[in-house]
Amino acid sequence: MNVGIVGCGNISEIYFENLTKVFRQVKVTGCSDLDRERAEEKNRKYGVPVYTTEELMQREDVDIILNLTTPPYHGTIDKMALNSGKHVYSEKPFAMSREEAAEVQTLAAEKGLRTGCAPDTFLGSSFQACRQLIDSGAIGRPLSVFASMNSHGVESWHPNPDFYYKPGGGPMLDMGPYYLTALVSLLGPIQSVQAMTSTGYKERTCSAPSTKGKTISVEVPTHYQGLMRFENGVTGSIVMSFDTWASEMPRIEIHGTEGSLLVPDPNHFGEKVTLMKEGKKVSVKKVFKSTPYKMNSRGAGLADMARGIESGTPHKASGEMAMHVLDVMLAFGEAGESGSVIEIKSTVERPEPLNPGAKKGEF
Repeated sequence: MNVGIVGCGNISEIYFENLTKVFRQVKVTGCSDLDRERAEEKNRKYGVPVYTTEELMQREDVDIILNLTTPPYHGTIDKMALNSGKHVYSEKPFAMSREEAAEVQTLAAEKGLRTGCAPDTFLGSSFQACRQLIDSGAIGRPLSVFASMNSHGVESWHPNPDFYYKPGGGPMLDMGPYYLTALVSLLGPIQSVQAMTSTGYKERTCSAPSTKGKTISVEVPTHYQGLMRFENGVTGSIVMSFDTWASEMPRIEIHGTEGSLLVPDPNHFGEKVTLMKEGKKVSVKKVFKSTPYKMNSRGAGLADMARGIESGTPHKASGEMAMHVLDVMLAFGEAGESGSVIEIKSTVERPEPLNPGAKKGEF
């Protein structure tokens, strides 16, 4: 299927690389950016034609729009694509509000089109190996989970960090999708949450070479400590912070009646997984080896969506799952403000795992 890419900024490079060289399910037939020079750079490197966004939406040789704009524009571009008769796959988060997410999903249903959303790191070797281990009973019945992302923000390296500290940004909406999507894919939907939130700094001073000395006013919480209960009874805690200078807290741990899984950073695809049973490590090499996506495989979710559209079967990085994750993330913020337990109204089925033994570029 043919893909048109809207947004040629920081995250787009890995998508161009993988969609033009790894995934045979798709062909990139056009791109656009408000800064035309950024799109022209992709043309020079990958030979992809450059259009305005309006032109790209109307092209007959585009089946799917890949929406790589910044978060405030995700819903707008998604609806523009759907109204143009295109399927759409977006970077995370799915939208800025539940209402906007619902508008996108309703419009897609009315048009008979599909939506998908990053992150697709849960299709990586780390998390597909964990999925096999959990489903096979390697840790027994899952009981609890711990997740943690601690950093001191993005202004020390990102060339355009402003939106991380405005509505639609912050550590929960920025990094939460990786952690919560991984957990939902492994354990199923989340039933309720509690949280405390805070803002460590009212202003941030940039130190990246291109923005050094620039100050950003902070308009969102930059530290979340939350509790969650999954529909299957698993309980968990989560920390999402841009206010931490250093940390040795684990990324994700899942504990069951018969063992524990030590799970790596869900922002990556193929890092080490450790299975502990009765205080001893159990080798997972055979399970890990049966999974194809150990490298940075961003775009896998889009390629799988193209496969699903052509075969008439569900795709894994779905709009439905992204909408549930957005619902949960917003609930953490609401719980932080109100001090109350927030019941999650949305739900979703766990996506099907990849078949063990699938080859690189396949699902």
